Amino acid sequence: NGAVPGEQGKQEKSVKRGNWGNQIEFVLTSVGYAVGLGNVWRFPYLCYRNGGGAFMFPYFIMLVFCGIPLFFMELSFGQFASQGCLGVWRVSPMFKGVGYGMMVVSTYIGIYYNVVICIAFYYFFVSMTRVLPWTYCSNPWNTPDCVGVLDGNLSSRVALNITQLLNTTQKRTSPSEEYWRRYVLNLSDDIGNLGEVRLPLLGCLGVSWVVVFLCLIKGVKSSGKVVYFTATFPYVVLTILFVRGITLEGAVTGIMYYLTPQWDKILNAKVWGDAASQIFYSLGCAWGGLITMASYNKFNNNCYRDSIIISITNCATSVYAGFVIFSILGFMANHLGVDVSKVADHGPGLAFVAYPEALTLLPISPLWSILFFFMLILLGLGTQFCLLETLVTAIVDEVGNEWIIRKKTFVTLGVAVAGFLLGVPLTTQAGIYWLLLMDNYAASFSLVVISCIMCVAIMYIYGHRNYFKDIEMMLGFPPPLFFQICWRFISPAIIFFILVFTVIQYRPISYNDYVYPTWAISIGFLMALSSVICIPIYAIYKVCRSEGDTLLERLKNATKASKDWGPALPEHRSGRYAPAFSPSTESHLEVQPLQPEKSQSEAAAASPVQGSNGSAHSQDSRL
Repeated sequence: NGAVPGEQGKQEKSVKRGNWGNQIEFVLTSVGYAVGLGNVWRFPYLCYRNGGGAFMFPYFIMLVFCGIPLFFMELSFGQFASQGCLGVWRVSPMFKGVGYGMMVVSTYIGIYYNVVICIAFYYFFVSMTRVLPWTYCSNPWNTPDCVGVLDGNLSSRVALNITQLLNTTQKRTSPSEEYWRRYVLNLSDDIGNLGEVRLPLLGCLGVSWVVVFLCLIKGVKSSGKVVYFTATFPYVVLTILFVRGITLEGAVTGIMYYLTPQWDKILNAKVWGDAASQIFYSLGCAWGGLITMASYNKFNNNCYRDSIIISITNCATSVYAGFVIFSILGFMANHLGVDVSKVADHGPGLAFVAYPEALTLLPISPLWSILFFFMLILLGLGTQFCLLETLVTAIVDEVGNEWIIRKKTFVTLGVAVAGFLLGVPLTTQAGIYWLLLMDNYAASFSLVVISCIMCVAIMYIYGHRNYFKDIEMMLGFPPPLFFQICWRFISPAIIFFILVFTVIQYRPISYNDYVYPTWAISIGFLMALSSVICIPIYAIYKVCRSEGDTLLERLKNATKASKDWGPALPEHRSGRYAPAFSPSTESHLEVQPLQPEKSQSEAAAASPVQGSNGSAHSQDSRL
């Protein structure tokens, strides 16, 4: 009848689930996902605090032995099965709870990450003025303690001796800090005292969710086009700020502070722990996003090459951002006559207080401010796209029928509206307390546990030999020996080290002078547990539902790869994935002359029940 089932499956697959327009889209999206706000506001500070240039040594060792191998593992895992973070667990159904854990983590991060983007939007809009609102101390929200770097009374103070100067600088509050705390946030005194919703922030939160939704309205088809701009333009802005920064007086001092190696610190376990944690969180391992993005790749794409390119780009961006940050901080410290350590900060304190204050010292400061916050918005959006797509893909793949695939836009809209509503409490006067609580607990040690279990499940339950054969079938060559050793031994050991380090280093969270109450920290731990608890709950459920007379038989059946595990498209299901009764073209062509009616009815029966992932495996065996 002229039908070629394999070809038909291929066409339906790309129409139904979608693929990247080309390989550059995937690489840019993954770079945008991995390169986020942490590269700008966390890495430079960690580097300066942990021995400057000496920190680069453990950082790159952790990148090579833990970062790149885990990145490659997640990309190859998603690409091989062409499924999101839930569907891939057909490899060992008992561990599907890991996929649910990834979804919970992505939900938490997605909620608070967009609030950070909305604050960047707010600063971006208020920078469109002749004089930045945090330049002087003459505003209604300022206190008597406020001393601006541009206020006239500072020049007389420079004449004082250095000790007095240090004392006054410690007491001094900057106009940018008062603008941030007393005007933008209108900060309440306690995490339980929510106060009112800050309407400007709520408006900006709406804007940021609308932007994210519009960019994902057609899934990877639309977001793949947007990343050409959102993933590349931050580098243009970084370069402009870098060139502006290094031409300033005192910039060299700041950069020396950032780079001067203190080799004695390299023997400190904390430095190695910080390096491992930063690599792990920065690359976005165990969020589910890497598996999701790779699932839209073509089956034979070289994800080995991609993983190395993306990981190295991510780390190089972190190092580059350090130059941009510390050149300006060095200039500001020079202007104030203090040590760089007095003005260095990290997290929101760097992005919304220290750096904006330094920008007020530059000629045409609103221009630099607009550029800086526009860069933060783009860095945040690149990560946010993937977080939302992870959740949407997981839901659509899990339901998997024709109707939900057609209505994917409405699923995206539903998830975006839910994310907006859940983000509203973070725009109240106590919002920043909740934001930092989520940042510290929702996505810290739970990610490490999820990643560790994923490594063990693939390498030891599914079996490393099986997985290496899968990769050889997909790429045409087995994973290099270095990666085989890392996946089986080194990476799980490093992940376990990070977990132990996180537990030992644990300190209850605080924000400036505010110490969180016990009930708030308990909520933080519940958030962390909520993602990890999915793993044992689902495993118990799966074992109970499995066939078998004894517990051991049930365990074996629950961990055994399901029948529909493997490449999604029939033409890629060769070797041990070939169906028992092959639906190949040849068999149909041989049968056709003998029983044309039967082959036609078979073709008719096979086409409507093509699965959402393009797999016709179970239907063929039924026929």
